[in-house]
Amino acid sequence: MNTPAAPAQPSSPAPSLGRQLRDAAAEWRQTDFPNWIYVFKMVLAGLLALGIGYALDLESPRSGLITVFIVMQPQSGMILAKSFYRVIGTLIGSVAIVVFVGLFAQTPELFLLATAVWIGLCTMGSAYNRNFRSYGFVLSGYTVALIGIPAALNPALTFDSVMTRVTEITVGIVCAGVVSALVFPQASAPGLVRIIRSRFTAFVDLIGGTLGGTADRKKLEAANARFVGDIIGLEALRSSAIFEDPEVRLRSGRLTRMNSEFMALSTRVHALHQLMNRLHDSRNPSAQLAIDAISPYFREVQPLLTRSGGEPVMTAVDAADSALKLESYKQELPRRIRATRTEHAPALNDGALLDFDTAAELLYRVIDELHAYTLTYASLVQRRHEREQWEHVYAPKTSVVTAGIAGARAAITLIGLSTFWLLSGWPSGDVAALNAAAFCAITSAAPDPAKATRTVTMGVAVAVVLGYFYTFQVVPRLDGFWMLAAALAPVLMMAVLLTTKPALAGYGMGICIFFPFLAVPDNLAHFNAAGYLNEAVALMLSLIVTTAAFMVLLPPTTDWTVRHLEKQLRKQVVQACFGKLAHLALQFESGTRDLMHQITMLTGSRPALRKNAFGWMFATLEIGHAVIELRTELHGIRSSKAELLPPGAYAALDRLRATLPALFERPTPATLAAVLEANDRTIAEVQQAIGPHYRERNERHRLQRTLSYLHFIRTALLDPQSPLQPLQPAPRKGDANLSSGTSHAA
Repeated sequence: MNTPAAPAQPSSPAPSLGRQLRDAAAEWRQTDFPNWIYVFKMVLAGLLALGIGYALDLESPRSGLITVFIVMQPQSGMILAKSFYRVIGTLIGSVAIVVFVGLFAQTPELFLLATAVWIGLCTMGSAYNRNFRSYGFVLSGYTVALIGIPAALNPALTFDSVMTRVTEITVGIVCAGVVSALVFPQASAPGLVRIIRSRFTAFVDLIGGTLGGTADRKKLEAANARFVGDIIGLEALRSSAIFEDPEVRLRSGRLTRMNSEFMALSTRVHALHQLMNRLHDSRNPSAQLAIDAISPYFREVQPLLTRSGGEPVMTAVDAADSALKLESYKQELPRRIRATRTEHAPALNDGALLDFDTAAELLYRVIDELHAYTLTYASLVQRRHEREQWEHVYAPKTSVVTAGIAGARAAITLIGLSTFWLLSGWPSGDVAALNAAAFCAITSAAPDPAKATRTVTMGVAVAVVLGYFYTFQVVPRLDGFWMLAAALAPVLMMAVLLTTKPALAGYGMGICIFFPFLAVPDNLAHFNAAGYLNEAVALMLSLIVTTAAFMVLLPPTTDWTVRHLEKQLRKQVVQACFGKLAHLALQFESGTRDLMHQITMLTGSRPALRKNAFGWMFATLEIGHAVIELRTELHGIRSSKAELLPPGAYAALDRLRATLPALFERPTPATLAAVLEANDRTIAEVQQAIGPHYRERNERHRLQRTLSYLHFIRTALLDPQSPLQPLQPAPRKGDANLSSGTSHAA
């Protein structure tokens, strides 16, 4: 049967030329205009530092110009943070120079050895911190190489050289900070607000989907992977924004608190989702009864996080209303859960009842953490609030082994080039040695340092060619600072613009730093072609050697490094089992996520390694959190009523705590079997302690909580999606079938 053709829809008229130009201008303002503002500000600050250096008759005014490009960042808060640590590092390095020159000025071999050890230790400190504080360590080592090696050649001028270089660096830092703060300032605080708001909204949507049954495992894992980066990014932005904005300083404790509460909440939500997945996957009729009993509560959470018009909560003002609704819901939830349990208990066997209790306990924890998180978000409206009192700082976790390798690599590189310098008598050997040491330290924190150094090397090659042309063809024809500034500006603007493009940032950085080093004359200018070529060759050689060092001396991007970090991640369970309970949950959370962030940075092109590491992260977080809560509950029982549990239960709990670390340190079928046996024994002991006899409600509830934590640990160990799955024993008679099935929470 033929149907009549639908009438043609009239095509919309093409936009006018004026409209197209306006749209193009609006898009340019959103995308390219901020980059050009940044380019203008940095070049202005650099030339200002150069002019002041000439006006003050400093020995090497270009050092101030180079300093501006080293500390440059888009937001003024980041510049101030980086500058602060640069000053601290420079001062510490200056003290080290005076000590080393005083001790080893007559023995250059010992001086270079001491310098290499110092730079290795500073590089290790830089790799261990991995934030703006790491820059202080870099500068402590770099300053010794940059000033100390030339000073050792002329010990009588050491103090003058140190004071001159500190002055030059300070001029660059002050100019970068002043220009960034006064000329089209870009504050960090608005970006901080955007991150907080978007993360809260995204998490509200995720909770609705997870508890409402519409979020599958892949979506949840992708969201958690994104949240790992958000947590690290928010902490970094907060630590820099406090330098520029008094409003952020007044709320710094609450921002740290929000990050901590967000980590705990996201772990709870993931744990609840995984537990419900396991119940669905079990295909057990009794488990289905437990699901049917608890599921209605999940659907009640989403409305608590929406406004009266149905829109999701976004601002801190909206969050205040949600906090009130969550508080009321939290107070009523235990009573309602008890009523539901009493109603469904006759139809549930012991296993299903335990599943229900565990899911109910996790749900209450989710609501409690969500209420705390929402309260803190709502408190940001006020300049001062009691929730600002928060002393638990974010605790990053870095492997001492990988940091030590970075330090050893820098020391070995400096020793190798210094030996070549001393044996060959090369006039520019000191330039090669100090630049290699500096770049080993600076690029050691990059995800792929060899690649980063290679791109910088290409930028240096361009800087060498441009520098030669400027040094011998342009600069001799200039008269005065303003003509020099006009001649330098095009190259500097091009270089800074390249740093705004992620794919070209290394090339731009190489030009930004080394073009001024080669082309900008000192106050007492020298035009020596042989000397220029010697320094150019020294720079290229130093970067080539640095690249080779990153490629040969235990490269950070090898599978070994990823596996080592993954092992460190698993060892977080040891901390959960034996660490001091005070602040343990936050230290465990932040350390685990920080290690995962490092793995993510190293496995960008290796998705299989990243997926396996995320599996271990989720297993570590789930089981580690359950262990911490179990230990906290037992500490309360021991402190108030130790006889609530028999000696056999305490012994079984100690046995479980001893076997869990062995499993995560050496995952084998034997260690997994030992943990499952210890866990089953502990569950039996606690069930016997609960017994069928009468107990006070508070006592029974404490024992049931303990039992819920133990049951959750068991289900996590037997999760078919866990990296422990290949180690699991064959299902025993009576065990739930944990084969894969649906992947939703309710």
